[in-house]
Amino acid sequence: MSTFSHLNAGGEANMVDVSDKDVTKREATAEGYLYVNDDVITQISEAKIAKGDVFAVARVAGIQGAKRCSDLIPLCHPLALSKVDVNFEVEPEQSRVRATCFCKLSGKTGVEMEALTGVNVALLTLFDMCKAIDPAMRLEGIKVLEKKGGKTGHWTSQ
Repeated sequence: MSTFSHLNAGGEANMVDVSDKDVTKREATAEGYLYVNDDVITQISEAKIAKGDVFAVARVAGIQGAKRCSDLIPLCHPLALSKVDVNFEVEPEQSRVRATCFCKLSGKTGVEMEALTGVNVALLTLFDMCKAIDPAMRLEGIKVLEKKGGKTGHWTSQ
């Protein structure tokens, strides 16, 4: 049975000591969806959102979110990410926008939290830029798709 690595012997929250772990190349990709109405789909597809290029702004926000993950999640280690890539795909038939965030580094701990934070911040930025058109938007399906590196090796979601 697995134990929670962020709890010490007394059951208290604690930052995991990674100093004895090997430096390996580590990667993670996360995805999430912003469900929107048809008007948002049309306006973002035609680049007519009044606040500007929503994908450019959300991409930079997602990258910044991944870089600042340890400032938001208390027990995450600050990481020197070597690559963050945020992408979007409009899926009009499902009334949604898909966002992905890929993070990579050579280090002692994984980058799943950074990928998840990046995708969340990117989607929240899209929400902020489109909320005047559709205040009922919702974020769903946020998950890690794949991770590579470290002790557990390669993992993909089912």
